[in-house]
Amino acid sequence: MKKRIVLLIAITSIAFSHAQKDTTENLEINIEKSELKWSGEYAFYFGGHNGTIGFKEGYFVKSNGVISGGEFIIDMTSIICDDIEDEEANEGLVNHLKNEDFFNIKEFKTAKLVITSVEYHDNSHMKIYASLTIKGITLPVNFQAEVNYEKRQMTTKFKIDRQRWGIDYTSKLRDGAIADGIGFEVTLSL
Repeated sequence: MKKRIVLLIAITSIAFSHAQKDTTENLEINIEKSELKWSGEYAFYFGGHNGTIGFKEGYFVKSNGVISGGEFIIDMTSIICDDIEDEEANEGLVNHLKNEDFFNIKEFKTAKLVITSVEYHDNSHMKIYASLTIKGITLPVNFQAEVNYEKRQMTTKFKIDRQRWGIDYTSKLRDGAIADGIGFEVTLSL
């Protein structure tokens, strides 16, 4: 009987010590070094526009030594256009993107990406499953990403169909029609 009790205590101690090694921590991103580039193209001819949007805050969830989740708040009021040099035309496009038929930033000042799970291909390449909220609409997305441990950053590129998030602007001119895909190129730095 005493041997069974000692054995039970030993097994419990081992299990408890292993449980203590399982650690989870939040790693805050550096919003000054992190970058979110956007791009939109015309539907019927080559060309389009691109720019950046800033992060308000964000963090990765690190569990047992690997990235397992995260949450990132995007400041939609910070959207800028990088490819139009004429100041008035640039301001016109940015104001148009902030309007109700695009991102409606009066009502929705932020967007959010929440990493729900991660599948690792190898030590630095992974597939990320997440939920993306734009204009109050939350839908699942997934994309490939890469981690650079020396630079302490994760990078990814992906596209979304803007119509699914209620970004439903439709040009009345065929030549001015905007493609449904919006591209994102993201660098998240610690």
